[in-house]
Amino acid sequence: MKIGFVSLGCSKNLVDSENIMGYLRDQGHTITPDPAEAEVLFVNTCGFIQSAKEESLNTILEMAEYKSQNCKKLIVTGCLAQRYLTDLQKELPEVDRFITIDEYDHIAEILEEELNGVTKPCEHTRLLSTKPWFAYLRIADGCDNRCAYCAIPLIRHDYRSVPMEELLKEAEYLAKQGVKELNLIAQDTSRYGIDLYGKHRLLDLLTELNRIEGFHWIRVLYLYPDEISDELVVGMSELNKVVPYFDIPIQYGNDRMLKLMNRRGTIAEIKHTIGLIRSTFAHSVIRTTMIVGFPTETAKDFQDLLDFVEEMRFDRMGAFTYSLEEDTPSYDMRPRVSRKVMDRRMGQLMELQQKIAQQNSEALVDEVLEVLIESHDGLTEQYRGRSIYSAPDGIDGIVKFKPLKKHNPGEFVKVKIRKASMHDLIGVETE
Repeated sequence: MKIGFVSLGCSKNLVDSENIMGYLRDQGHTITPDPAEAEVLFVNTCGFIQSAKEESLNTILEMAEYKSQNCKKLIVTGCLAQRYLTDLQKELPEVDRFITIDEYDHIAEILEEELNGVTKPCEHTRLLSTKPWFAYLRIADGCDNRCAYCAIPLIRHDYRSVPMEELLKEAEYLAKQGVKELNLIAQDTSRYGIDLYGKHRLLDLLTELNRIEGFHWIRVLYLYPDEISDELVVGMSELNKVVPYFDIPIQYGNDRMLKLMNRRGTIAEIKHTIGLIRSTFAHSVIRTTMIVGFPTETAKDFQDLLDFVEEMRFDRMGAFTYSLEEDTPSYDMRPRVSRKVMDRRMGQLMELQQKIAQQNSEALVDEVLEVLIESHDGLTEQYRGRSIYSAPDGIDGIVKFKPLKKHNPGEFVKVKIRKASMHDLIGVETE
């Protein structure tokens, strides 16, 4: 059959989509990018915060419109289905089958039943949907951190590391497929191994991945700040393929709010970790996220956040206004911050970060950066790509440059930076 697939949400959800699509392909089905020609449509949903839930619902309804055409069946999977199954079954009769995350262990049997097929024995492989030179390696699922605002443990349950031998096997497969940039993901990559092996094993995993031929960059995303040990930072600096890109969701800038959010660690400890990273690497990238408007946030708390961001001068920083999520500890916290105040504070915070980002980018002028080429603009004859300063999720900015010769996407080149904007860099290829 022709199968259409829409994957929403984070890269961790994308890996689930790639696994399901890979199974379908291995069973002889065809994955089509055009929903109008699909006989079966899948929507893999996100249910993390309100805006994501709304996007998921809108997408389901949009895909349901194709059922009057060629589509015979609409199947919904993922976090929204896991979190709101009973309500969705009642409110969305257009959907033929909801598959929860808890059912993924039996996905083969479910798909066989739903698609009226006969399962053929085969070794299942992921169908990569990213650009061919990069891929995600999900090293764990679930989360034990229990942040007061977060519904992930309700959806994905407790933290579960993937055994190292399975990860290395998958990584070898990805390298053979031509993947040059491997991005490690989990709800908390820094806790890898603690449930399976009784100790942190992220550095051991990185050491083994660093030995695999084919990878040029290895990037680690979603490091929980209090789990980043001095040993991990120093160890990463000794692995030539591991880029010094530290994605550390900090969430706030004072201890009172961190404690209310049920975040472990203190601002002093976070400053120590950031200082260690910057003193260990000649060039490092620190990306973080902040939450504005968490219940009980005062003007003084918010000023502490501004002062903290000003002092730390993060290379990359995103921010979110607090999303009220039922069944989380913060749901009943009072007083709540009004939407008007949240939006005003969000604007102030991002205005500050934009100035910092502009200054950080300008500091890279005259530097020579290694760039992974991702596209070519025929009109300007410029290439576009990413340096170590940018993850492949599209929010860190790009490098545009004039080449010395023709190149193909997926190649690495050296680029001297000539100009800088807030997020993007402009340069010329150098020998």
